[in-house]
Amino acid sequence: MTSAKPPSPLDAADLRTRVQVVVDGVIAHQSHVLAGVSDDLTPMVEALRALLAGGKRLRPAFCYWGWRGAGGDPAHDDAALRAAASLEFLQACALIHDDVMDGSDTRRGLPAAHRRFAGVHRGAEWLGSPEDFGVGAAILLGDLCLSWADEVLLTAEFPDDALRRAKTVYDEMRTELMAGQYLDLLEQARGGGSVERALRVVRYKSAKYTIERPLHVGAALAGAGRDVFAAYTGYGLPLGEAFQLRDDILGVFGDPIETGKPAGDDLREGKRTVLIAIAVERSTPVQAEVIRRHLGDPGLDANGVDALREIIAATGALAHTETLIGDLLNQSLAALGTAELEPQAHEVLTGLAYAATRRTV
Repeated sequence: MTSAKPPSPLDAADLRTRVQVVVDGVIAHQSHVLAGVSDDLTPMVEALRALLAGGKRLRPAFCYWGWRGAGGDPAHDDAALRAAASLEFLQACALIHDDVMDGSDTRRGLPAAHRRFAGVHRGAEWLGSPEDFGVGAAILLGDLCLSWADEVLLTAEFPDDALRRAKTVYDEMRTELMAGQYLDLLEQARGGGSVERALRVVRYKSAKYTIERPLHVGAALAGAGRDVFAAYTGYGLPLGEAFQLRDDILGVFGDPIETGKPAGDDLREGKRTVLIAIAVERSTPVQAEVIRRHLGDPGLDANGVDALREIIAATGALAHTETLIGDLLNQSLAALGTAELEPQAHEVLTGLAYAATRRTV
């Protein structure tokens, strides 16, 4: 007899289910608003509903438990959950736009938004380029999500001063995210560079926006002191970097059934990750030529994927990245103990640290 799988920290306080309820409610409301404009907008709602039908809900979890950890008033629990759920719409914006910039075909096992819209155009035999239509529609859907993220946050039932504090952090988080996204584009255009530059992209495109800033939004809503913000930075930044490094490994070595993306898709897209930067830095001239020839090839086949995987392993890049993840996790957990947090939140945040770095999807 096998023992039951332990509950995920992401499900503590029934968070994922409650976030889904908020997300579904927002989409239903916005669907009604868009229907008042034109029934032709229905495909946009359907695309977003499909994208947000699942997911880890990491950002809402860090926001909510950041609020709880900072002593958030239980009377505002539903409001905190709504504020946290706003991050799902910001994440949707980031994913939709990121897939456009990377030319990704799939997201969570489904066609990426721009591919979905291109298919609508192609199926209806409309004029012009299906691909251009798909990109344009996806950009607009991402913009809508960015707008709705603000709306969801600012309609959470908190006192005005709490919302102002949170909005200040929220605005800074969005600026950092867009800056990191540009730096990522720049690295790909330059053909990649040092490990240090790749880590800078990780920090601003992913680490801060995934963990540190959601924690800070929660802390701001709770009116936390500087010690809590400092502890959340010490915990959130290294953990966010470790989370992205795990994502980079999964993008090359992950199981497509679990990741929802084709095997080696990051290699076809030519992503200049820390994993790749380490491999390039440690490669022989022959290995470097194989990387140069295959990385970013949209038609990369299974043999090409295997060749790049072998080089990443042979150079020690994979093992070194795993070591970095472990070191960053330890830094994160040590920092969590530097502030006095509500006990259950401390326990859940500890569990979330392991969930974020040991995941398979």
